[in-house]
Amino acid sequence: MNRNSIDPKKASGLINAISKKIGVPPEKLKSELESGKFDSTLSAMNQKDASKFQQALNNPKLVERMMSTPQAQALYKKLSGEK
Repeated sequence: MNRNSIDPKKASGLINAISKKIGVPPEKLKSELESGKFDSTLSAMNQKDASKFQQALNNPKLVERMMSTPQAQALYKKLSGEK
């Protein structure tokens, strides 16, 4: 997956939706995603979700499995504009 192939408008919409859900301003979330630091994002999440997110960050094989699901592939195709 190449992050540069994702339509910026669609990525922005996704960041906005996630920021509303977890209560982190979109600019801060985007900055953390770009830098690979998720401190305020994790602190804003409920403990159960933060634990799952941290587990995924610490286990690349888990992320790979999640990204290979049909749902994740469909979301990626939608965001990247692939047909």
